[in-house]
Amino acid sequence: MPGAAERPLSPHLQIYRPMLTMMMSIVHRVTGVALYFGTALLALWLVAGATSPEAFDLVNGIYGSWIGLIVMIGYSWALLHHAIGGIRHFVWDTGAGFGPEWRELLARLTIGGSISLTVLLWIVIWLVKG
Repeated sequence: MPGAAERPLSPHLQIYRPMLTMMMSIVHRVTGVALYFGTALLALWLVAGATSPEAFDLVNGIYGSWIGLIVMIGYSWALLHHAIGGIRHFVWDTGAGFGPEWRELLARLTIGGSISLTVLLWIVIWLVKG
């Protein structure tokens, strides 16, 4: 528009350097959304179990396929990652962990803990399943 005053643009990724804690905030939100859809899959499984043995077998067959297992592993990782991220936020709510080194450590522990616990969970599942 001719004659319009130039307005300053809000700084975005061109200005800010992506930091681990910023990425963790984004991933925390994404896992929250993923948990919403994963919980719908859990509800579908429960409804199928309450409906009939055939419906339950159908849903178990889908969830037990290779793509279903990938979704289940992803859902369990999202659940664990979001839970550990919630613990990290709880620590911050107490007023602790705001220093740069603590923020970085808590972010790394969230990543490492969620991956480690997911691997451990699925090892136990496969061992119990036999």
